[in-house]
Amino acid sequence: MRTAARPDDGWRLEDADDAVVDTLIEWLPDEHSVNTWGGPKFRYPFTRETFLEDCRWGEIASLALRDAEGRLAGFGQVYERHGRINLARLIAHPERRGQGIGKRLVDLLMRHGAALLPAAEFSLYVYRDNLPAYYCYKSLGFEIDTYPDGDPLADVCHYMTRPVADYRGGGSQ
Repeated sequence: MRTAARPDDGWRLEDADDAVVDTLIEWLPDEHSVNTWGGPKFRYPFTRETFLEDCRWGEIASLALRDAEGRLAGFGQVYERHGRINLARLIAHPERRGQGIGKRLVDLLMRHGAALLPAAEFSLYVYRDNLPAYYCYKSLGFEIDTYPDGDPLADVCHYMTRPVADYRGGGSQ
């Protein structure tokens, strides 16, 4: 398995495998959690097959965050959208939230995305009522931006962007 990023403290971002899918399914026990994580087009209830389809598994970069002991701590996806490096389906282990895992996940996904795709900005969507996620992204330099034309959910989500420049070549903030 390819390691996408590995900081000195042993945490790493690597390609997600089938075992990660099974864990994600466990982390998303109800319709609200699925909608918050996957958006309104993500089917619920889901089967493993529809889960993989809705995640676009195998089509876009799906990455697992592992702690220094190798335990799954988070998950996210990276792909091009509207000419930007979009971060999507971001989730921290439900029992480990509030421990900085979200910031670590987004930081490593930005490093990976900057090395993978030639865009000048990162983007992501966050439900307006998901304040912990909003403040996490804000602390990493994301700002609310003009909503892309034709994108749904402008009334319930913030569209946030930030420059890529300081992540080129694996640099950090």
